[in-house]
Amino acid sequence: MKETREFLQSLGYPSSDLYDLPTSTKRFPDGAQYRIEIPSVEGPRALQATLEEAERLGVTIHRVSQGSGIMLLTDDEIREMCQICADRGMELSLFVGPRGTWDVSAQPFTSSGKVAGLRHEGIDQLVYAIEDLKRGASLGLRGALVADEGLLLLTKEMKKQGILPQDFVVKVSVQMMASNPVSIKLMAELGADTYNVPTALTLPKLAAIRQVIDIPIDIYVEVPDGFGGFIRHYEITEIIRILSPVYIKFGLRNHPDVYPSGRHLESVNMDLCRERVRRAALGMRMIEQYYPEAAMSELGAEGLGVPVIGSFKKTTV
Repeated sequence: MKETREFLQSLGYPSSDLYDLPTSTKRFPDGAQYRIEIPSVEGPRALQATLEEAERLGVTIHRVSQGSGIMLLTDDEIREMCQICADRGMELSLFVGPRGTWDVSAQPFTSSGKVAGLRHEGIDQLVYAIEDLKRGASLGLRGALVADEGLLLLTKEMKKQGILPQDFVVKVSVQMMASNPVSIKLMAELGADTYNVPTALTLPKLAAIRQVIDIPIDIYVEVPDGFGGFIRHYEITEIIRILSPVYIKFGLRNHPDVYPSGRHLESVNMDLCRERVRRAALGMRMIEQYYPEAAMSELGAEGLGVPVIGSFKKTTV
C-alpha cells in the first residue's frame, strides 16, 4: 500500500484518514469557524415558527433550508420567505424542485436503483431544474440546494453567463453522497459553494476531507431517521475545531416524512421546526461549555446567501 499512499500524497491528497484530527485553520470570510443551519423549514409559517422559537431560546440561525422544492411554493410564499430572511441577514436555501424522486421514473424507489437519488433523468429534467433556479433568483432568492452533478456544473456556467447572480450560494445536498476527499473536491470544482457531507462519516474521515477543500462543509449533528438517526451533539465542538468553516445542522430524529409539504402538513411542520430549534439550543450549550472560544458568524456575514429584495434579470449575454 505504501506506493498507493505515496501516489495520493503526490496529488495533494491525504495518504490516509487523519486520526490525529488536526485543527483546521480555514475560516469563513468574516473569520468565524461555524454557523448554524435549521433544515426542513417548509414554507413561510414554518419559517416564522422557527424564528419565534429561536428568539425565545436565544439561538442564532444563519441559514434555513427547505426540501420540498422551489416549484412547490407560490411566488408570494417565496417572496415572503425572502423578505423575512433578508430582514434578519439570514441565508434562505430552497431545494431545486424537479428531481429524481418527483419524476415519473420508478428507478429511485427500487432496491438497486436508489443510488440514482435525486439526480435528473434526461435533458428535460435539467431544463426544468434550471427554470426553477431562475424563478427563485428572480424573486430574490440567493441560495439553493442541488443533488445532481450535471446541474451543479450548469450552475457554475449560469453564474458565468449572468443567468444566476454571482452571489448565489449553490449548496450541494447530503443526497449527492460523495464521501471521500477526491470526490468532494470534484464537487467543489464543479461549482459547489458549500457541501453537505454524508451523515455517517467519522471524525478522521471528515478531517481528511477538510484538508483538500476550502469551501464550507455542512454536517448534520442530529440526523433524520432516513439518513441514520444519529445524534452527535457531544462531537459538535470537535467538528467545529476540525472542519472549520462548518455549518452545524440540526435535523430531527423520530419525525414523519413531510416531503413534499404543503398546507395539509403546516401545523406538523411548525412543531417540527420548533423542536429543531430546541435541539439547536442544546447543541449551543455544548459549545458554550466545551469550546466557548469558538468563533461564530454574525447575521448578515459575508458569504451568506441572504435574499435580495427586488427582481433579478440576466446581466450578460
